[in-house]
Amino acid sequence: MATFTHMPTYDIRNDGAGPYAIFYCESCGREFRSQPDIAGSIKQDLGRSAISGLLRKVPLVGNSVADNVVGEDPRYAMKMTPQQIETAWQQVQVHFRECPTCQRIVCLSDFDTQSGFCQDDSPRTNEIAEARGAQAGSAIKGFAAAFGLDKALDSVSKAADAASRGADALARCPKDGTLAAPGTKFCPECGTPMVQPASTACPKCGTETGGAKFCPNCGNKMQAEPPANCPSCGAPVKGAKFCPECGTKVGG
Repeated sequence: MATFTHMPTYDIRNDGAGPYAIFYCESCGREFRSQPDIAGSIKQDLGRSAISGLLRKVPLVGNSVADNVVGEDPRYAMKMTPQQIETAWQQVQVHFRECPTCQRIVCLSDFDTQSGFCQDDSPRTNEIAEARGAQAGSAIKGFAAAFGLDKALDSVSKAADAASRGADALARCPKDGTLAAPGTKFCPECGTPMVQPASTACPKCGTETGGAKFCPNCGNKMQAEPPANCPSCGAPVKGAKFCPECGTKVGG
């Protein structure tokens, strides 16, 4: 069974059946409530009723004095004794774990049981983030499918991929990132020489290869053409392995 050095933050509530405690995850704030002490409230209420009834029958005492003596109705009390709070904490402990590094008491959703740490301090932080991303993606796809939007979501994804591929086929300014049509020699914004896109068409038959090592039509081995300009500063390199202006490696 899990052990704890302290209790997490809690509040005391009452819905009319006796007080209960709500304990909060110290990472995400999720709430876990204990059961109201109904038996204790009934016991206190019976004693209160008995004493109140007895005092009301005593001459010169009256109802107001009786009310002051018996005190607050336990069914609506907003107080709990230390023992009641401890009992309430024991009821919900199964939903919590304490991180040995940060000492926070977190819910099971924010605790990596495999490593024994909260997810913020777990050595598997990157792995957990990837898993959460995959779960979020699956949830979005499931939601889209439930409302008949799966085809629209697929179209958006394909459009984004196409846009990314389209950007790779444009000339790019190495200084400010401006994109322009292939063959544009200078950046229309700052005048820096543009870096031209690498051609993926087969030089032998002209078939688009999509970056493959061999042409799918004629089998010709594809060789990347050396860049005409430095990808860092845009200076002409004329087939050199290193840029003569900034020293960036540009050749194989």
